[in-house]
Amino acid sequence: MAFSFIQYTVSERVATIALNRPEKRNALNGPMVAELRAAFRAAAADEAVKVVVLKGNGEAFCAGADLEYLQQLQQNTYDENLADSRELMQLFREIYDLDKIVIGQVEGHAVAGGCGLVTLCDLSYAVPEAMLGYTEVKIGFIPALVAVFLVRKIGEGRSRELLLTGKLVTAEKAAADGLITAVVPAPEITRKVAKVAASLCNEASANSLKVTKKLIGTVLDLPVAEGLAHAAILNAATRGHDDCKRGIAAFLNKEKLNW
Repeated sequence: MAFSFIQYTVSERVATIALNRPEKRNALNGPMVAELRAAFRAAAADEAVKVVVLKGNGEAFCAGADLEYLQQLQQNTYDENLADSRELMQLFREIYDLDKIVIGQVEGHAVAGGCGLVTLCDLSYAVPEAMLGYTEVKIGFIPALVAVFLVRKIGEGRSRELLLTGKLVTAEKAAADGLITAVVPAPEITRKVAKVAASLCNEASANSLKVTKKLIGTVLDLPVAEGLAHAAILNAATRGHDDCKRGIAAFLNKEKLNW
C-alpha cells in the first residue's frame, strides 16, 4: 500500500503507522487524514495484525492542522467544512472503535489535532521533552471532536482545564492527568513500546482484548444495572469462545500459552 504522507509497515503482528511529514512537523491536512483512515482500515482488516503503534517521524509527533490547510478552510463553505470535519470525525471514530489495541509513541510535541490522536490511543508513552495540549481556543477555533473522547478518558474537570485554557502541558502532567500512560526517556521509548506491543501479542487473547476494549467504551454510556447486564452477557459468551477454552486448559495444566 503506497502512501505519500504516512508510512505503514507490519512486523510480528504489529502494524506501525508513522506520520511522515517531518518537514511540516507532521501537521494534518485532508490527504493525510485520508491516508490515516486507509491505514487503520488496513490494520483492522488484517487478521495477522494484533496491535497498532502510532508515531511521528522527525522532531514532532504532530503539530496539529497544517497552515495551508487552515487557510483553505477559510475559503470553504459551511457544507464543505462540515464534510471535512466529518472526515476527521470518521478517523477518530475508527481509531476509537478499532478492535485492536492502539499504542501511541509520542517522541515530540503533540498539539491540537495531534494531541487528539494521542487521546484516542488505548495506551500511550511520551518522552519527557514532549509537550501536549489542545490550543484551538487560542486561534478562535474549538476542540470539538476531541472533547467527546477526552471527557470520557480523563473526566470533566481535567478536560475543562486543558480545553478551555489551551495551554500545553508537560508529559509528566499529561501522565498525571491520565491523558497518557507513562513517560519514558527518549533512548528507551522505542524499546518500551515494542515490549508492550509484544506482551499484548504474546500474552493476551486477541478476542479478550477486542471484547474488553469494546466493553470499556460501552459501559460508560449505560446505567449501572444495564452495564452489569451487558457485562454478564459478554462474560457468558466469552466463556464459550475457543480462546477461553484454550486459556483455561493451559492454566489448569500449568502450560505456558503463546497467543
